[in-house]
Amino acid sequence: MPKSLVSLIATANALVRPLEHWLTPFFDLALRLYVAEIFFRAGWLKLSDWSGTLSLFDYVYRVPLLAPHLAAALATAGELGLPVLLVVGLTGRFAAGGLFVVNLMAAISFPDISDLGMRDHWLWGTMLLVTVFHGPGRWSLDFLLARRWMEKP
Repeated sequence: MPKSLVSLIATANALVRPLEHWLTPFFDLALRLYVAEIFFRAGWLKLSDWSGTLSLFDYVYRVPLLAPHLAAALATAGELGLPVLLVVGLTGRFAAGGLFVVNLMAAISFPDISDLGMRDHWLWGTMLLVTVFHGPGRWSLDFLLARRWMEKP
């Protein structure tokens, strides 16, 4: 590889590294907040009209392997609890993985989902997988707790 190209790559990396250091935690948090808000709202909506939710799970949604009322309770609990964990970044990978499963079940159990609705589920699933594989980032309780536990007394 020519020296000038190596020098250009090294210079670009030197310029990008500080930006990456400060912007990555911001984007990790923004991603967590965006996805968490979507699922928390869905859970709140289910809880606010519980009889309607049970009716939907009885007659519309086709969740595999679970009784409809159990599926409704698990979906609602997941949509209300996991976003809170995701926002604060406590067990962030677990929270994102759990919401990924909730998202997957929602996408496959609703028989009349539109193309646009399916695209939303693809987007949310992809965003959740970023946190599953990358972690919640530096602005998270996971990071702070790991740092504290890794310090020597």
